[in-house]
Amino acid sequence: MKLTMPHTLALLFFLMILALFATWIIPQGQFETSVNEQGREMVVPGSYEVNEEHEYLGPLFLFTAIPRAFADAQGIIFFLFIIGGVLAVIRQTGTIDALLGSLLERMGHRPASLIFIVILVFAIASSVMGASAEYIPFILILVAMCRAMNLDSMTAVGIIVAGYGVGYGTAAFNQYTVVVANPIAGLDPYSGWPLRLAILFPFAMIAGHHVWRYASKVRKDPSSSLMFNIDPPSGGEPPKEYPSVSVRHILIVTGFFAALGIAVWGIATRGWYLNELGAAFLILGVFTAFVGRMGPSLVAEKFIQGAKDLVETALLVGVARGIALIMEDGEILHTIVNALSVPLSQVGPEMAGVGMMIMQTILNLFVPSGSGQAFVTMPLMAPLSDLVGVPRQVAVLAFLFGDGFANMIIPTNAVLMGILGVAGIPFDKWFKFCLPLILKLLAAGAVVIVLATAFGYT
Repeated sequence: MKLTMPHTLALLFFLMILALFATWIIPQGQFETSVNEQGREMVVPGSYEVNEEHEYLGPLFLFTAIPRAFADAQGIIFFLFIIGGVLAVIRQTGTIDALLGSLLERMGHRPASLIFIVILVFAIASSVMGASAEYIPFILILVAMCRAMNLDSMTAVGIIVAGYGVGYGTAAFNQYTVVVANPIAGLDPYSGWPLRLAILFPFAMIAGHHVWRYASKVRKDPSSSLMFNIDPPSGGEPPKEYPSVSVRHILIVTGFFAALGIAVWGIATRGWYLNELGAAFLILGVFTAFVGRMGPSLVAEKFIQGAKDLVETALLVGVARGIALIMEDGEILHTIVNALSVPLSQVGPEMAGVGMMIMQTILNLFVPSGSGQAFVTMPLMAPLSDLVGVPRQVAVLAFLFGDGFANMIIPTNAVLMGILGVAGIPFDKWFKFCLPLILKLLAAGAVVIVLATAFGYT
């Protein structure tokens, strides 16, 4: 009897059950916390204590956690609905099809160049500005483009997520990870950026090579695709004929990048995030309807249809958040952190640095938020790095590698599950594609950490 992987939603629910079981088995415990000068709550190293009384979460908690998780993830869920609706309105104007036709005419015969260039651009954006959810609007465009070049949707998502993961892993100025982790480690907010910026390109090339090797196999033999016989997402089918680019299309494309640019500027300088990003795209939808001369009823019809197409994705995002929610309420997170940190003091500094990276990679399953992981782990890793002879700058680098690369594969990452849902990619197929890439990047990261520790990188 052939075993088949369950639907991604079922898989996430099974992981919620495992998380609940874990709260019954793993001792509950906590570190003491203190508030630093910036008003951020951080754990106090060496203060871990096991709770005397183990409070068990009942089976009912498994089901009450789901609506709570949807409420907790509402920002990304509603943003997905807005993106789906606005892109459907844009597609109705023929802008996306015209843009695809123009790009294919220029780069359709050079798919390798397209893959490497786009991965590098996404990596730079994530490294410098912390971009992640901002890439969701590009998913269906890249899916349609890749399929028009005899590739598949896995290649399209590989391009996006590889760029996103490498950018976060080698973050130079990312305000969500670098600017949080460095001060906790007693370093200047942007210190260490020259090395991280220097390794961005080779890490992006590792990712690009992985995606291109897979894409070239699919191009030669479509049956080798991990997505073979799986229907593409609605809106991701390449058109049979491409319209020529008109002034109207140019205005809409300009509006798209203007909305994205203003939103990214606001995120970087004004503290904006998903609410303002969603508002920017709603304004883009109104602008598109005006330029495209679409009536209000047609706009509403297309917007609703586009939002409907992402209902499954919204469900995946909500349930994925439920896994982390159970572990947080079960108070086992600090126990796991404490248990993982103890062995690091038993090995040499180079291996301790690599061990820190592995620890951060494991912990990312439980704390997918980069800033949240920094608050929990860096107060422990910074003093521990002093004890084992690892420069604090390397401890931050280990955190960035573990957080950024693991973000590409953990099912608790709401942005990743949103991207996979939009592209219609089952998680088990993505896991098979992405795991070898994660191992390559972690191996390269281990080499960098060993060398940085040996040369006393500060």
